[in-house]
Amino acid sequence: MSAVSLVTSRNPADPSDVLLQVPATGAFAMAEAVERARDAQAGWLLCGAAARSAALAAIADAIDAAAVELTALAVREVGKPLVEARAEVARTAAIWRYYAQAPYDPVGAVHETATGPGLLLTRRRPHGVAGLITPWNFPFAIPSWKAAPALAAGNTVVLKPAPEATACAQRLAGIIENALPPGAFICVPGGSTEGNALVFSADVVSFTGSTIVGQAVARAATSRGVPVQAEMGGLNAAIVLPDAEIEQAATHIAASIAGYAGQKCTATSRVIAVGAALNPLREALSAALRAIPVGDPADAATVSGPLIDQHARDRVSEAWYGLSALAGGTVPDQPGWYAAPTLLEKIPPGHRLLREEIFGPVASLLPADDLAHAVRITNAVPYGLVTSVHTAGLDTALGGLDRLDTGMIRINAPSTGVDFHVPFGGAKGSSHGAREQGGAALEFYTSSRTYTLSPARAT
Repeated sequence: MSAVSLVTSRNPADPSDVLLQVPATGAFAMAEAVERARDAQAGWLLCGAAARSAALAAIADAIDAAAVELTALAVREVGKPLVEARAEVARTAAIWRYYAQAPYDPVGAVHETATGPGLLLTRRRPHGVAGLITPWNFPFAIPSWKAAPALAAGNTVVLKPAPEATACAQRLAGIIENALPPGAFICVPGGSTEGNALVFSADVVSFTGSTIVGQAVARAATSRGVPVQAEMGGLNAAIVLPDAEIEQAATHIAASIAGYAGQKCTATSRVIAVGAALNPLREALSAALRAIPVGDPADAATVSGPLIDQHARDRVSEAWYGLSALAGGTVPDQPGWYAAPTLLEKIPPGHRLLREEIFGPVASLLPADDLAHAVRITNAVPYGLVTSVHTAGLDTALGGLDRLDTGMIRINAPSTGVDFHVPFGGAKGSSHGAREQGGAALEFYTSSRTYTLSPARAT
């Protein structure tokens, strides 16, 4: 008899603290969950816009009511600093409240025919079962910004969360399931086996996670002819021009490097100082990173908590080995998987820091001769998620922004930070398929049909 695969979740600030250990469900159980969701889909769609809207609004209210509990769970299970965990829970409720209005939105248009009496109608309809595969770093917000628009449009949902965030996913699922008909939302814990089964059985697939896995998900779903989106890695740059407010830029960039230990796809990994900005930025950013509070994520003062596991911490420390550190470059001597916020310079060409997403609180400081040079450096990586540009002269910045190969550009703001009512996504290896969030998500979870209505009797 083969050993049962277990899903284990630990507190990254105290690895001896095991939140849960449950058996992985297996591929057949995942396929069965998809069929249950498929059986429930017609009823969920036909219950009407008012019922779907009320259900999503009830989920938002229940998340607000459980905010303290959910915040504590995110702190404990994924090491999210307390202030960030509170903000994520609040944003999660806002996401459900935003999409609660979507069932009332128009779903098509009416056109005159080109050849005679009658009408042409276009109407957007749900795909069926939405298969969602989500990461651990935003355990409430990312499942919600996928599930809420899918449900609002009339799909049912099967969620396969990251093993490291299983407890958060199960608690969120309990809230969602309580507001929906049976089978409309199903959470199935597991790993790659369950994820593969979901990709090969759902009617539309949305993935957020690593680039390698995301590319495999996109290939598998595309081979079946089902819509797929994959949000993957980032190697995001912050461009600082000489006329920028250097202290403000340093504060924003330090937060984007070290907030939540850099475990965000929108974190800043490369800092590109243009011309005379280099020396003052080197000093200001190094000081800002050294001042970042590192420690227990349950402490409200903490900005940079632990990495999610030992492998993640080792990947970070291996990446900076042998390089010149302006700040950090050390592993604190304390329980948990911590790494000091780190700024490096004089990075050799071709180094992994300049071509791979490390996913930790570490960034490279790179000089550029002018804005055009900075744009070339920014674009010289396989990713293109977000770029922040820091300058007092927007005319200068706007002259180069259209040449940036990134899906999002933030001016005089951190690279991190997501507005859920506008499209989210990147270019090149950062994203595949349609954008997430806002109205773009509603389009992704539906397909357009064209109806021709001709008179039954010629006149």
